Amino acid sequence: LLLTSSSSLDADRAHRYLPLLFRRRRQMCKGAGPPVPGPPPPQPPVTSSPPAQASQPAGTAPAAAPAGAQAPAPAPPPAPCLTRYLGAKTGLSQGGLGSTYVVIVFKNLNNYPCSLYGYPGVALDAGKPATEVGLAAAENPATPRELVILGPHKDANALLRIVEAASYPPTKCKPVATQWLQIIPPNQTVPIYLGYTSTACAKPVRILTVDAVRPGSGG
Repeated sequence: LLLTSSSSLDADRAHRYLPLLFRRRRQMCKGAGPPVPGPPPPQPPVTSSPPAQASQPAGTAPAAAPAGAQAPAPAPPPAPCLTRYLGAKTGLSQGGLGSTYVVIVFKNLNNYPCSLYGYPGVALDAGKPATEVGLAAAENPATPRELVILGPHKDANALLRIVEAASYPPTKCKPVATQWLQIIPPNQTVPIYLGYTSTACAKPVRILTVDAVRPGSGG
């Protein structure tokens, strides 16, 4: 009997309280707000790329050549001066100590530059047609060769030394009066003749010495 009474009591309580419990649960569900959103997903890190290099503006100087690059070859010098495009004359003349020094002046008659290099050929000539007397001039080693660029109508010069024939015994020299200077420009074969009175040695005695060509008129 006691067990039956206790079971009946529990059933009665459950019958009364269960509906109340259900009502409270429904009220809680109705009163609950919308679900709270969770934290946003993590964003990927933002990376900055280096700025693009600006293109070289027009008109600026080009980049320097890499080390070891060869420099352009220099332009070749003008061609040798041809005799037909050269004028010649005697310039300053001075005597002393048994010698006469005469400046031979070359002029470029062309409208284009040309070059002279080395020593002219010089001899004393006599008669008509002019005939060479004695030995031609020796080259003066104290004046080394140099390249002379002769612009249009510009001058170059070479100094000629003439030892007096009277400095030698007549039997050794055999003096002969001359009326011409025979001048062959450097690296040419055609001569230029200038009227010039002197005395040469018909025998092989060297009385002429000429310097290498230099720029200008020689004074």
